[in-house]
Parts: sequence; structure tokens; C-alpha cells
Amino acid sequence: MEELFIGGHTACQGCAAPIIVRNVLRVLGKNTIVVGATGCLEVISTIYPNTSWKVPFIHGAFQNAAAIASGLREALETEGKSEINVCVFAGDGATFDIGMGALSGLLERGHKVIYVLYDNEAYSNTGVQRSSATPRFSRTTTTPGGKKERKKPIALVVGSHGDVYSATANPAFLRDLEKKVKKAKEFDGPSFLHILSPCPTGWRFDPSLTIEIAKLATETLIFPLYEIERGILRVTEKVLNPKPLEDYLKLQGRFKGMDPEKIKILEKEVKEFYDWLLANDGKRVFPF
Repeated sequence: MEELFIGGHTACQGCAAPIIVRNVLRVLGKNTIVVGATGCLEVISTIYPNTSWKVPFIHGAFQNAAAIASGLREALETEGKSEINVCVFAGDGATFDIGMGALSGLLERGHKVIYVLYDNEAYSNTGVQRSSATPRFSRTTTTPGGKKERKKPIALVVGSHGDVYSATANPAFLRDLEKKVKKAKEFDGPSFLHILSPCPTGWRFDPSLTIEIAKLATETLIFPLYEIERGILRVTEKVLNPKPLEDYLKLQGRFKGMDPEKIKILEKEVKEFYDWLLANDGKRVFPF
């Protein structure tokens, strides 16, 4: 497959975002227009006069990438060019928080857009501040003692909109990711891919550990892989013998200093959510 996101960008060593983009575009192909929200990916890949994109790229603001994609989709349909893919790449700040309203509007209106969230679990581009994607007890520059709130279940929020395809994915599980990108491409309506994007700078780990940490996120159940298609939930990678959550936490400086009681709280939350996923595997969880 042709590489449609190439070298020359200025991403940090070990950044997962370029890995994610390369593999998503390999499946979508050259017949794709990308809308990029302001954030790490846009900054590292579009430094004038250079670009790492070999497909058309539109830079949107933090809050309006989904709105731009909606307008683009309508324009293409009007011109009879429905075969062109419209794909958004946006971080957690532009998705969980600032752009949530525009995303919800896109989903409600049913635009055929592939929305890819690369989730590094903080506002990493502006100094690693907390977002609603930041896990509980994670240290950021605005939560130096650890975040108190749980992470927003964004894939469920998107799935609750009804006639949509919503899935989680992980660059350490490429076959699962590629299958979901293909399904998103073929889905007749809005599709949403929530892809974990480990950040060595913000999470404070050795850049060589990116894929190992991504893999542990799923193996310890803190980032389970599942999909919701028109209200029906399926667990796509079942973890029969999960590894201790501490194996994941101890590799990252952002969780440094967590006491055993906090680890137990996080383990309980993670296990309860995964048990809920397994209990509802193959069932309709949203009545649409």
C-alpha cells in the first residue's frame, strides 16, 4: 500500500500519532480528504512550506473540525463525488472537550464522515494539561496531585447517537485497527474510531516503549477494544488472562507516587467496566 503520510514531520520520538495516521490512510487510500483539528498532529506535520500529507489536508480550529467535515461531505455529495472519503484526525482536546458539540452535530445529522480520535489523554501540544480524556489519578501540569475524575467514555457517548459506527482501537493491535478502519470506510453513515496514542512526553516514559505500553493498555483492561454498530456492542479483542494494572502504570511517570489504595480504586473501575462489556457482548446496548 502507498504511504500517504510521510517523513519530515517533527513529532517527538516515540509519538504514536504518525503510526496511527500511516495505518489509517493505508486502508482509506489516496481518494481521501483529511480535515485536521489544531493539535499535536497538525503542528508536527504542516510546518510551512512543508507537509507530510500526500492527500488534501484542511486545517481547522480546535472546535470545528467536525463542522468542516460536514460541509465538505455535503459539497462532495452535491457534486456527485460520494466515493471520496472525508476523514477527520483530531486529538482528545478537540474531541472530548472543545469540539464535542460539532462532533455531536455531525453524528446527529448522519454525515458519512470517518472521525479518527488519536487519544494521548491530555492537551499535550500546549503543555500537557488535563482533559476529560485524562485517566483518574494521572498527573498533568494542571493536576500535579493526580486527576480526581474518571475518563469520559467517549466511544459509548458516540455510540449512543444511534445510527453510527463507534469503535476503540490500538496501534499495538494493527489487524483489529485495520478491520475497523475498513468497516468505518464502508459504513453508510458517521463512523468514529477512538485510537489510543501513547505520548512519551506527556506520559513520561522511554520513547522505545510506545508499542509495549499501548499493548499493555489493552492487556491490563484499561483500554479495552470493542465496537458499537447501530447500537449493538461487540468486544473485538477478548482478554482472558489480564495482566496486573500495575504493569501498565509503573512504566509511566504520570502515575508515579500512586498509593496502593488508589491503584485498587482504579483496578476496580477498570474491571467493572470490562465485565460490563463482556456481559453485553453481542447485545443491543442502545435502543435505536
